[in-house]
Amino acid sequence: MRFGIFSEVLFRVGPVEITEVVVTTWVVMLALALSGFFLTRGLTVWNPGKRQLVLEAVYQAISDTIRDVLQRDPWEFVPLIGGMWLFIASLNLVGLIPGLHNPTRDLSTASALAFISFMSVHYYGIKHQGLKGYLQHYTRPIFILLPFNVFGELSRSLAMAVRLFGNMLSWEMIVAILLLLVGFLVPVPLILLSIVGDVIQAYLFGALTLVFIAGSIKATKI
Repeated sequence: MRFGIFSEVLFRVGPVEITEVVVTTWVVMLALALSGFFLTRGLTVWNPGKRQLVLEAVYQAISDTIRDVLQRDPWEFVPLIGGMWLFIASLNLVGLIPGLHNPTRDLSTASALAFISFMSVHYYGIKHQGLKGYLQHYTRPIFILLPFNVFGELSRSLAMAVRLFGNMLSWEMIVAILLLLVGFLVPVPLILLSIVGDVIQAYLFGALTLVFIAGSIKATKI
C-alpha cells in the first residue's frame, strides 16, 4: 500500500497530470450526481414513499443544524454545507473499497476543500454585510489588529486542511499496518470504527465551515 502527501500520477493529458486522487474524486462526484438524479425522481407531495421520507429526513436534519447555528433561514446554505458533508463523507468512505484510497488522505484534496471553505466564508460575509461592513471586522477592536486578524483567517483554513489530511492519512496507515501484522480478522472492528470516524471527520469539516460563516455574517454585529 502506497502512502504520500501527493498522489501517484496515472496518466497525462498534454502537460496536465491526472492522479489517482483526481480519478477517484471524479468517480465519487459522478456517483453522487447519478444518485441524486435517480433518488429525486418521482417525488410527490401526496403519499410520499419510504425513499422520499428518508430524503426529507436527511434534508430536515441538515437544515435544522444550519438553522440552530445561524439563527436564520437555512435554505441558501443547505447546498454548500449539506453538499460538503455528503461529499467529504463519500470521499472518506471510498477507502473502504479494496484497491481504492480515500482522496482526502491527499494534501491537495484537503487543501482544495479548505479553499472552498475559506472562500465561502468571505462570500457570505460580503453578501450579508456588504463589502465595507465585512472588511471593517478585521480592524476590530483596533486597527492595529488588522494583520493578526488576516493571519488568523489564513491559519484556520490551513489548519482545517492539515487536520483532515493528517487524520485520514494516519488512520489509513494504521489499518494497513494492522492488516500486515495480524491479518484480516482482528482489524474488522477497527474498520467499523473507521466508518464512524470518517463520517465524524466530514461532519467536523462542514460544521467548522458553518461556524466560520456564522461568524462572518454576524461580524459587524458583535
